[in-house]
Amino acid sequence: MKLQNIYGIRAIVEAIENGISIEKVLIQKEKFNTNIKEIILLCKNNNIPIQFVPEEKFNSLKNKNHQGVIALVSSIEYQTLENIVTQTYLEAKHPFILILDGITDVRNFGAIARTALSAGVHALVVEHKGHAQINDDAIKTSAGALIQLPVCREISLLQTIKNLKLHGLKIIACTEKASLSMYQCNLSGPVAIIMGNEEKGIRSSLLKESDHLVHIPMFGNLNSLNVSVATGIILYECIRQRNNF
Repeated sequence: MKLQNIYGIRAIVEAIENGISIEKVLIQKEKFNTNIKEIILLCKNNNIPIQFVPEEKFNSLKNKNHQGVIALVSSIEYQTLENIVTQTYLEAKHPFILILDGITDVRNFGAIARTALSAGVHALVVEHKGHAQINDDAIKTSAGALIQLPVCREISLLQTIKNLKLHGLKIIACTEKASLSMYQCNLSGPVAIIMGNEEKGIRSSLLKESDHLVHIPMFGNLNSLNVSVATGIILYECIRQRNNF
């Protein structure tokens, strides 16, 4: 499943206005006029990431009337998190949400999605910037899970966490900085699990807003796990507790 490109100002405006799911819009740095401003405003209003790139990025597109803008069409349709949480409650189920704070490796992202779908996660949540692109490699690594699992793209993960707490979800941050083991924490009921960036972990602002910080017990000389492996471990501990195994 290959990301498609949409070229030109009017074509991109029409695509956004018609609800086509856009991964991000590339804008040539040297191009800035009233029409470009219209696209920037549309992107902001529709939670679409913008990236300003040098002219060289467009040099291979001589036969395309790109006008200094390209839109990458997403391979998936992003979902609305609030709708998913509300619908889950209406079905008399406890929402089970996975929040990824800056997972940038495409294969990690795909592997996490595959595990999340298998674990019964209701939605995967990312911020609108700073996450791995959902492309061919991500979908392939996920074994198609990214097509089946609802993915929600939010402007601010911090605000998203605050909203989830208002909906009755416990926010659990999985971090090696925690003193509490995941086995010592109640992971049942409505819950959202946060997993952090491969190098930096979870941002401090999100840690502060979390209800509990937990770690995965480690033995031996290693002090960390690959994030996709760690995600699988804590998700299945959630399953164990949620189902009283």
